[in-house]
Amino acid sequence: MCYNENMEKITLTLDALGTILIAFAALRVHYRVLNEHKIDKKVFKAMKRERLIGITGVTLVLIGYLIQII
Repeated sequence: MCYNENMEKITLTLDALGTILIAFAALRVHYRVLNEHKIDKKVFKAMKRERLIGITGVTLVLIGYLIQII
């Protein structure tokens, strides 16, 4: 395998992981709010954790993009 093929696989993997993490975080927040029917400290704590997952996902997508264009 050559260097370009490896880099392409890495960028595709980062992009896929990032997209999945963003979707997961969004779905978890919606699920939690729908099931709890209220937003209390427990829900806020979970939302903060899921926000971190979403930010991680966006970061992975951006890293994958930057690797591709460089």
